[in-house]
Order: sequence, then C-alpha cells, then structure tokens
Amino acid sequence: MEPDVDSTCSGRPVWRKPDGTPVSCTEKIKVLNQNLDELRQVAQDALDDAILMGCSEVQIKTAFIALLENLRSAFAEGSASQD
Repeated sequence: MEPDVDSTCSGRPVWRKPDGTPVSCTEKIKVLNQNLDELRQVAQDALDDAILMGCSEVQIKTAFIALLENLRSAFAEGSASQD
C-alpha cells in the first residue's frame, strides 16, 4: 500500500495501521515523521557521496530501493500498542 500524502500539503504520509485506519497518536506520528526525515538525510548524504566518487546515480538509487525492499521487521505486524 502506498502511503497517502497529507492533505495539508506537508508532503508527509498519512501513517496507517495494518487495518488501514490512520494512526492518531500525535507522539507516534511525530516519531514516524522524524524517522522519515532522518532516513531522507542519510540517503541524501550517501547519494551525494556516491556521485562525488563517480558512481552512477541510477545504480545508487537502485541499490537503495533493493535495500528497503529487503528489510524485514523483527516484530509481527499488528503487535504494536494501540493509540
């Protein structure tokens, strides 16, 4: 499922539970948004480093996508605390 984009035009996803309902806890949303910002910055830095070292931008982005697609959670989906 692709994340919905916030209707306030912030560009942030509407974070959803496995059943599709939105996460409503503001602290959880804050942590999720901070994590996304940190990932974005690390990915940007790694991409810039790769380009400066002469690597292909397409190859680096493909490697990032493969890395994300192969991540597996240590927890079962739906095992989190409720809002």
